[in-house]
Amino acid sequence: MNDKAHDEAMAEIFSNDPAYAVELLNSILADGDQAELLVALRQVAKAFGGVRGVAKEAGLNQNQLYRMLSVEGNPEFRSLSNVLRVMGLRLAVQPIEKSVTI
Repeated sequence: MNDKAHDEAMAEIFSNDPAYAVELLNSILADGDQAELLVALRQVAKAFGGVRGVAKEAGLNQNQLYRMLSVEGNPEFRSLSNVLRVMGLRLAVQPIEKSVTI
């Protein structure tokens, strides 16, 4: 059995099922875990042409993108928006659904 790095395995899943990648990213955004979001975005970047290709198209160098999408990363909005656009994604604002109480 071949062992793959977790990032590479997730990138393969996202490559085969981009809708799942979107669903997962939205779920992470709803939970508000920035570190988890950045790691997932790194995995999605690998699925959408690799970190090097995404970085180049987003106007960043590869090392900048790796740092930005690390657990300790703190990307500025413009950089994050550019990276998402390269992957065919964007951030959106939605109202929080109110719970129905009986």
